[in-house]
Amino acid sequence: MTRWDIWIKKGERVDDVGFGGLFLIQKPAEFCYGIDGVLLADFAELKKGNRAVDLGTGTGIIPLILSYKSEGTELWGLEVQEASFERALRTVALNGLTHRIHLIRSDVKEAVAVLGAGSFDTVISNPPYNSNKDGLKNTNMAKTIARHEITGTLEDFIEAASGLLKDRGDFYLVHRPSRLVDIFILARKYRLEPKTIRFVSPRFDEKPNIVLIHCVKNAGPELRFLDPLFVYDKNGEYTKEIQNIYERKKTCSVSEQV
Repeated sequence: MTRWDIWIKKGERVDDVGFGGLFLIQKPAEFCYGIDGVLLADFAELKKGNRAVDLGTGTGIIPLILSYKSEGTELWGLEVQEASFERALRTVALNGLTHRIHLIRSDVKEAVAVLGAGSFDTVISNPPYNSNKDGLKNTNMAKTIARHEITGTLEDFIEAASGLLKDRGDFYLVHRPSRLVDIFILARKYRLEPKTIRFVSPRFDEKPNIVLIHCVKNAGPELRFLDPLFVYDKNGEYTKEIQNIYERKKTCSVSEQV
């Protein structure tokens, strides 16, 4: 018996996420977080005293990292999938963060009704990238819901973000560059003005496959482009900036799948 056995169920593992000795419970057969969540948590700027919510939090990786990166913030996560939500609850308890991270199981379309209109300084989201009509769907429903707009569309997430934010509140989003026109049209529709954008490419000679966007509710128009971010160098290793973001070179799994 290991010290993790009381926390994990069959098929799960505990990973050291590399930020302040925090651990995350994951089930590889369903879904594991990727670099996009880490980049979004780094991209988001939370001020002391901010109240922030992550829409579609999954197993809670973004609030978990933000609990380490921010001071004096109240963090919330909303997740519709029961298994992911329950796993996130155990992760929060495992790390002793029940006083800082609060989780709600709800559909994103009900987020404003559940959490309250205009009640957050910051909204963060790493929503499904593919529309319900696009791409091959995985036979694993948990992965399908995480990757496709089954339980909530891009518009649902953006509308919820606008409804939850206070005036001049911040919305941080990670998505695919191919959805950029949709994002900007919907952001403007719901009074979220794009203010900062950063493209992420796998390597120096490759096109971007991730985009990070910061919007401000009811702000004036002016979009600032940050320098592009590259994940791997010519040797296939993480670039220095990615290593700095992770605060380490690679993730360390601390327990094997059971």
